[in-house]
Amino acid sequence: MALENSVIQDKLTSTFGNDVFDFDPTKDMLTFEVSPDIITALLLFLKNDETLRFNFLTTMCGIHYPDNDVERQFAMVYQMHNWIDNVRIRIKTFLNGENPEIKTVTTIFDCANWMEREAYDFYGINFIGHPQLKRILNMDEMVSFPMRKQFPMEDSGRTDKDDRFFGRTVTNQPL
Repeated sequence: MALENSVIQDKLTSTFGNDVFDFDPTKDMLTFEVSPDIITALLLFLKNDETLRFNFLTTMCGIHYPDNDVERQFAMVYQMHNWIDNVRIRIKTFLNGENPEIKTVTTIFDCANWMEREAYDFYGINFIGHPQLKRILNMDEMVSFPMRKQFPMEDSGRTDKDDRFFGRTVTNQPL
């Protein structure tokens, strides 16, 4: 018998109560939100429960929502896969914009190591307890986090990136 979304939702709400909410089954993947302080307990439960068996952390990523309230300016999204029943779920948790931090899940899934380093490198999200939280793709000397929305898309001083050179001319602007 396949693992149904209702079974997942019932198990999570009976175990975590109001810390798990906003269940949405659209697009064939159950999505829900959790409080950031229970993320490690939740992922451990999803992995070890003999009915749920979400034993694979497919991906995790950061998101920046600068227009949200300060308490919800950053998000971490986790996607997990139950190989046995071939079921996937998506978990969202929102973080404070002034101090985006959350507990590491590297103690549960080794693969989270580089994904957390990437979220730190690009968004500045601090993973409490991470064994080696440092930049993974950008230079160590970099002081900004390039995926934050306030980070400029292009260096305005570069002349080789001028739209006019690529046929995208602006009216009334000389070449």
